[in-house]
Amino acid sequence: MAASTQTWAEREYGLALLVLTAATGAVDGVSYLALDRVFTGNMTGNVLFVGFGLAGVDDIPVLNNLVALLTFVLGAALGSRLTRRGAGGPVRLPRSSMVVQLVVVLGTFALAGVWLGLGRLGTTEMVVITGVLALLLGAQAAGVRHTQIRDLSTVVVTMTMVNLAADSRLAGGAGAAWFRRVGAIVTMGLGALAAALVIRHLGGAYALLLAGLLMAVGTLLLLRARRSDARYAGAA
Repeated sequence: MAASTQTWAEREYGLALLVLTAATGAVDGVSYLALDRVFTGNMTGNVLFVGFGLAGVDDIPVLNNLVALLTFVLGAALGSRLTRRGAGGPVRLPRSSMVVQLVVVLGTFALAGVWLGLGRLGTTEMVVITGVLALLLGAQAAGVRHTQIRDLSTVVVTMTMVNLAADSRLAGGAGAAWFRRVGAIVTMGLGALAAALVIRHLGGAYALLLAGLLMAVGTLLLLRARRSDARYAGAA
């Protein structure tokens, strides 16, 4: 019974993390297309952009990418520190992780509201919004690590693709967790696609609102998974 409930709990958490992965795809779509070629979730891309910019490649905003890198690390450090207490209990996700996630959602909506109020963003406003978004996504990634689902970090799918290929039948594996891994890749792409369409027709602030809505849905699903996890832990 314990094994089956654990599998069920993992599916509940997995669904929530897939929605949050879509939200990250949307946020990265906003930051790249509307905040001057920078990622706020995919730090690998930013490292490459910094290298390109330092080499003198035109139209690469080195400052924006450096800010995103530093604030993402800061957010991950803060998120880890805040969620460390309470981790390792009977429920995978500590209460502090839910608090961090709520701050991430509210922060995203607040940034979208500020953007709508300002209208056209200048360089300073772009850098500030970029930095805060990266901070929030870093904190989110640190908080959801407690679900112990390594394939769903919500911010990157590179290792997910490696694990998908390595465990595939083509590679001689058993094809473990292929649905979840493919889902992470697809949902991140769909989030980026949705953001790009909204940016094209309405603007970046509205695309950020969409990302906030996805984050809110993912957070509610995390809360449901945590409550179910707690019920099963109590029953055991």
